[in-house]
Amino acid sequence: MLRGCHDDGNYNTKLCYGIFISVGFSVFLGWLPVGGWGEDWKQRILPIIVLALPQIAYISRTMRGSMVEALRSNYIKNGKSERLVFENIVVKHCLRAAMPLIISYLGSATAAVITGSVVVGQIFGITGVGRYFVQGSLNRDYTLVMGIVVFYGVLIVLFNLLVDIIYSLLDPKVRL
Repeated sequence: MLRGCHDDGNYNTKLCYGIFISVGFSVFLGWLPVGGWGEDWKQRILPIIVLALPQIAYISRTMRGSMVEALRSNYIKNGKSERLVFENIVVKHCLRAAMPLIISYLGSATAAVITGSVVVGQIFGITGVGRYFVQGSLNRDYTLVMGIVVFYGVLIVLFNLLVDIIYSLLDPKVRL
């Protein structure tokens, strides 16, 4: 682990891991290009990994915990005692019980990916809204910075609204 790259949930973590991954896979191993977002699919691998890996890890841990909790519940034990097929129990009942927790996390995961794209865009030299945000900040173009903040805010609110709607469809106890 790099010194100062502990997982505290802030943007320094993405910065450290982004630099660490780009140096490792690009400079030392020579497998992937350092940056850009061109037509070559290899240029897209490192930014996607830096943005998605923390979310994948958290979703995996959460899904494992909710599946273990669902497998210990009484109705699953009852299904096992009735000699139902274990795969059907897991797919039909345990996943259905575990999915609302994962769906509820997707709103904040989307916010983390959207706001983290600013940092990842700077690390890998991707031209996009994040680059305009940083350049606007450096040039003190407050209208551009505020416009991008409002745009990101609207996106985050829309994704959280979508997650709430999906959650209410999955869980009959929760209604709008």
